[in-house]
Amino acid sequence: MSATGSTADTTNTGRNETELERADRKWAELIQEVRVAQTGVQILFGFLLTVVFTPRYEELSDTDKTIYIVTVVLGAAATGALIGPVSLHRLVAGRRVKPQTVEWASRLTFVGLVLLLATMTAALLLILRVATHDGYVPWLVAGVVVWYVLCWFLVPLLVRFRHTTK
Repeated sequence: MSATGSTADTTNTGRNETELERADRKWAELIQEVRVAQTGVQILFGFLLTVVFTPRYEELSDTDKTIYIVTVVLGAAATGALIGPVSLHRLVAGRRVKPQTVEWASRLTFVGLVLLLATMTAALLLILRVATHDGYVPWLVAGVVVWYVLCWFLVPLLVRFRHTTK
């Protein structure tokens, strides 16, 4: 028996840790990951908020203004999802639901990453449309999106499926 009152379990993890120790470890890992994503989305969101106050904003076409508004809303949603785990933890701390907190925080983080992908896509589309006005912009943006999806989702899933049993 461990100090938490449950026996250590190495099932599927290869670690000698209790459920609560595993939840604590996963929480620490998740928070480190969220810090990276939060920083990026907050910088991007802060930059987006300033665009509307520049003289150039009035010169944008209606389509570009729509893209800008969608980008800001996506950025706000991504910020909310990526800050959500902190609020979740704070509101349930001490309630003995750490494993469930980790699971929900992980879901919020994944949603935040998808929203960050959408925000970056929309921001890139807007910036390249304004900078070049060329027809190849959607193709450039699509290429970058494919790269993000490959790096953020496909490679991790490939590693997961090739090197884990769970």
